[in-house]
Amino acid sequence: MNAFVRACRHALALGVSGLLLTPAWGAPLPMPYPADLPPAALVARILDTHPDVLAAGENLGAEEARRERRRAGPHEWNVRLTQQQRSVRGIPDQRYAETALGLERSLRLPGKARLDAALGDESVRGARMAQEDMRHETARRLLADWFEWRRAHITRNEWLQQRDLLARQAAAVGRREQLGDAPRLERLQAQAALAQAEAQLSQAQEALATLEARLPLEYPGLTLSLQTEPAPGMLPPLAGDGETWTAEVLNHNHALSLARSESARARLEAARSDAERLPDPTLGIQLARERAGEERILGVSLSIPLPGAGRQADVATTGALARAAAQKEAALLRRLQGEARGVYQHYLGSRAAWQRQAQAAEALEASARITEKAWSLGEGSLSDTLQARRLAHEARLAERLAALEARESQLRLLVDAHRLWGDDDEPAAP
Repeated sequence: MNAFVRACRHALALGVSGLLLTPAWGAPLPMPYPADLPPAALVARILDTHPDVLAAGENLGAEEARRERRRAGPHEWNVRLTQQQRSVRGIPDQRYAETALGLERSLRLPGKARLDAALGDESVRGARMAQEDMRHETARRLLADWFEWRRAHITRNEWLQQRDLLARQAAAVGRREQLGDAPRLERLQAQAALAQAEAQLSQAQEALATLEARLPLEYPGLTLSLQTEPAPGMLPPLAGDGETWTAEVLNHNHALSLARSESARARLEAARSDAERLPDPTLGIQLARERAGEERILGVSLSIPLPGAGRQADVATTGALARAAAQKEAALLRRLQGEARGVYQHYLGSRAAWQRQAQAAEALEASARITEKAWSLGEGSLSDTLQARRLAHEARLAERLAALEARESQLRLLVDAHRLWGDDDEPAAP
């Protein structure tokens, strides 16, 4: 049996090595797509139709409309119509109906138009980064929820196996008691161990049922099933060191790109505010009819606001906001560098923890078999057998969960590096 398990683990290692090892750093992953994940086409559909991602897409549409508004400029044509009555005292008094029609518009200076166009483009770029960042965050949540379900699934199965084993053992103790080969105390101990296992199984089933009720609602179309539950196997190491993976993750980090876009937009806003210290002139043309048409007037007007302290305060405000945005970008870069390195270190630590758990589980399983065999031959006590079986079960469950933790950390690193579930993926069929 041990040889068979080792062969299965070796086969699993060979089967997933195509995903986790790359022939050359930076080259696309030579999938087969991971069989322990939902189908790639389904994941893409879930991510693209998630309400958070769709909302971000609507924000992008709004920014595209604002860009057109910026390009059009803040000024519009104004039409002024004046109707008045002129009275002239004399002998006799005279009254004249007079009409004036004016057309005027403020003229945006060329440098301001260029800055407005740049601001519109940067705002659209930032909205696009926000949409991609939301899609990536949704992918990370989906990955975490998927592995939470797998952990609950494995926990339920392990407790089910443990319950069945203890039920058979309790039945055997009952038969031995009837034959007079076992004291009543052993039957009580076996029944107590069985009751504890049933209680744990009930909790595990409840946790699994909760997830299976929630996740399909949050991710419509998601099927919570695996054709086969991969056995814990040797997890091949990822190519590249921590520095390489950190750079790879940061190179594809939309939150950092968004912060850089916001910093660039703040600098453009400061430049635009500085340009407003030179006000836009307003040019107008007026046609008037006075003294009942005896006089006709055609005139041109030019008005220029006189800049004051308010415009200077606007310049100071936008300059400070630009410097603040630059500091936020620097702070985010530091935090993301730490997070990216932390994801890689978590992968290393979880892989090492799984290997230690695998060794412990194998040793405790062997100990439990020996103890159980000794008890069946009339040596040792049932309490020692139950204790050994409990420790072996806990170690086996810990090994399975540690293997899942290591696997999730691997895939999380691939997702963060956009080598899996990225918005530009062309995944192979599972």
